[in-house]
Amino acid sequence: MEIQDLIKIYDIKKKKYGIQAYRHISNVLIEAKEQHKKDFFESKKAREKITNGKVPDHEQSWRAFKGKNLEKVIEHIIKDEVVALGLDVVNGNSLERTNGKNLSIELSLLKRNLTVDYGEFGLHLPDVDLIIYDSKTSKVVAVLSSKVTLRERIAQTGYWKIKLASDKATKHIKVYFVTPDEDGTLTVKKPTKKGRAIVEIDTDGSYVLSETNIEESDKVKMFDKFIDDLKKLLIK
Repeated sequence: MEIQDLIKIYDIKKKKYGIQAYRHISNVLIEAKEQHKKDFFESKKAREKITNGKVPDHEQSWRAFKGKNLEKVIEHIIKDEVVALGLDVVNGNSLERTNGKNLSIELSLLKRNLTVDYGEFGLHLPDVDLIIYDSKTSKVVAVLSSKVTLRERIAQTGYWKIKLASDKATKHIKVYFVTPDEDGTLTVKKPTKKGRAIVEIDTDGSYVLSETNIEESDKVKMFDKFIDDLKKLLIK
């Protein structure tokens, strides 16, 4: 199974549910897992293990696939609307090439505009999945991290918000977390779970791709509010 297969499943949901398709990301992943499992056990590597009396670990393979590709589905969902605003979006991994070799001027400048200064320990990129920026100036507007549940990375996202906000060159960058929130951490405001507390205090907000309605706040919203909030950033 490839990322194109995952996107194809999402696009089928989009034809059925329209602008509400984002709510069905968890179902997209469930359907994709079945196909991924089938492909996994039909692979040469898995067949060899079975022949040798070993049990291939599909869950480990699936977790790696899901973790790597959820962000790509989110990029697919927002790409056209982001470009329509005169901005662009790029995967954070594309900036990680050693010493900027093979980077275009645009992406090289973008990398410089996003790095965090650790003094004598050098400049380092924050761990983010997607970067939204002005392609004319390479100015970073916002960064997004995405995971199926908050516990996987929300504290790290809060850390990067604090680091970016501590430097005049990067303090304008908004730091968001996008998630299907499958463990329900963001569902209610009070009693507040730790993950929601981190979102409310230490990030610029989280957008939820879920069939479950959540108690929204200025910082926690359903995903359909994301583009409107991005537009507001451009007006300021």
